[in-house]
Amino acid sequence: MGFWSLLEVASMPVIQVLIISLIGAFLATDRCKLFPVESRNSMNKVVYVLFAPALMFANLAQTVTLQDIISWWFMPVNMGLTFLIGGILGWIVVKIVKPPPYLEGLIVATCSSGNMGNLPIVLVPAICDEDKSPFGNRSVCRTIGLSYASFSMALGGFYIWTYTFRLIKGSAMKLKAMEDSESLVITSSNSDLEADHKTQLLGVPDDKKKIVVKEETGFWRKGVDFLHEILEELLAPPTVGAIIGFIFGAVKWLRNLIIGEDAPLRIIQGTAKLLGDGTIPCMTIILGGNLIQGLRSSAVKPVVVLGIVCVRYIFLPIIGIGIVKTAASFGFLPPDPLFQYVLMLQFTLPPAMNIAVQCRARRVLSAHALDILGRDTGPYCLVHNLPSLVSLENLQFCASTTRFYLYNYSDNEENRFRSPLFKGSYHSFDHN
Repeated sequence: MGFWSLLEVASMPVIQVLIISLIGAFLATDRCKLFPVESRNSMNKVVYVLFAPALMFANLAQTVTLQDIISWWFMPVNMGLTFLIGGILGWIVVKIVKPPPYLEGLIVATCSSGNMGNLPIVLVPAICDEDKSPFGNRSVCRTIGLSYASFSMALGGFYIWTYTFRLIKGSAMKLKAMEDSESLVITSSNSDLEADHKTQLLGVPDDKKKIVVKEETGFWRKGVDFLHEILEELLAPPTVGAIIGFIFGAVKWLRNLIIGEDAPLRIIQGTAKLLGDGTIPCMTIILGGNLIQGLRSSAVKPVVVLGIVCVRYIFLPIIGIGIVKTAASFGFLPPDPLFQYVLMLQFTLPPAMNIAVQCRARRVLSAHALDILGRDTGPYCLVHNLPSLVSLENLQFCASTTRFYLYNYSDNEENRFRSPLFKGSYHSFDHN
């Protein structure tokens, strides 16, 4: 398969995301008024509580075995490296552009935290559906790819709600401290003009001292609340759906209850798959509707957005390609090229939408987060789509995919599944 054919295949999924996102953005405009904030929030709750868990359960239960879980050990390591390297590069961006202190944590978060959930679930099946896809049989590729993407989504939730949560909380505390100091300056400037130097020396009232003591005594309580919040997010419906899917896939007798033509409870798998099919279009429409709000604002300087774009779409992809190729050369990865594609994809994603969710929940920096996310999506689509603006990332990505596929795998489709990872799975899909 030639370079341009691979480029066409790689571009189609992102173009699909762009088109559906534009539809969501148009529906959310003031002119159309068919998709206001309330509607987006309601649809997002349905996707979050019902559609996404069903999708993750259906795909993981059908395709994942205990051997697969063991062989996928490098994915959490790879994802941790994306957060670590992105965080280091984000810190460098902060030192170069010198933003306000309260934006430092947000910038590092957007550089390190990619959209590990929504976009892989959309992009991976779309590239499998292409006629010229290098990943073999369409139905097998789609099912296995959704399992990889579901696993990525579950792991991404863990990293985002621990590491990224702390960064956003730090930015929120800095912003609150800055606002408090400004209010104190205003209060002192408007204080009693007849006050002498003695009252200035005794300017801290007793009630202020009590508040400080109360905050110190409440430190452990805050720690418990923080752990409770993290545990709450880690037990979110999509994560729970992934865990149950792993359990049903790994335990053979549970798997036989719902998977297969003779399974007594196969209706559960069919129902979960039917519900899960609504996840991808709903997620993408919501994504477009949310980003239109960010495109309208200008809360962040262009140089900050440019720094984030360079980190996420130039430096991280180049580093990611080197990491994945090195891991493959050492035999750390399963011999499935689709698995390696998903690992590379994790280094090329735009910032996570959960950053805006966390900012909105804390009622701080929401406009800044939406501004960064909204203005960051345009460069993402340009870098990953238009053949006339092919970047180094796409050149390296397509070349790497070609080498993985052509040099490590023969044209015989069954040889693609010769590894233990696919024993038993390939034939079971033929019967469906």
